[in-house]
Amino acid sequence: MNRDKFFGQWSELHGGAQVTGIVKAWLTISFVAVKPLRALRLSPSMVSLAGLIFGILTWVQGRNPLGIIFLILSLFADGVDGTLAIVTNRVSRWGAELDSVIDRLVEFFWALTFIRIGAPVVIVAIAWVAALTQEYLRARAGGVGYRNISVVTICERPVRASLLFIALIAYLVSIHLVVAIASLWLVMQLYSLVVVLRDSYAALQRDN
Repeated sequence: MNRDKFFGQWSELHGGAQVTGIVKAWLTISFVAVKPLRALRLSPSMVSLAGLIFGILTWVQGRNPLGIIFLILSLFADGVDGTLAIVTNRVSRWGAELDSVIDRLVEFFWALTFIRIGAPVVIVAIAWVAALTQEYLRARAGGVGYRNISVVTICERPVRASLLFIALIAYLVSIHLVVAIASLWLVMQLYSLVVVLRDSYAALQRDN
């Protein structure tokens, strides 16, 4: 499969989303990155499960530099499993469901990592529930046919990972920013949830 065909199939699977800008750049990177995974005959599900393991290890190693490495690996695995599925022609409903469940589990361990390095439990719990609700709304809307609910918020999964990344670095160099970063996540996540709720409501209104 060449890159242009990959872009076309990715767009089709994502409700006709345009492959431009940052999206195109990331898809180009992931298209190249899956070549060795394909050569090793790894399945998309295996990569997804590896992402879960990396997510757990992020929490286990959260108080030392390895936690940062595992965080990056967990995010990378999530980013390439779908690409591998398209390139190897293994796109399936089961794979999509598994990927979605694993994504939520990984984010649970990311939240535990925040708590492990000193973020308040209440702040992290509310932010995590808001993120979970946001993703559930999108998945539920897609499940009943509302593919047009695709607004990009200020606190998507890569942003949540980036906030944890910054918090881990701050913790490791003894800069007391973990609580502030967790609070920022909470504010951004609540705002993003409102945006998705508003977008979902607007989509429903258009179809009534």
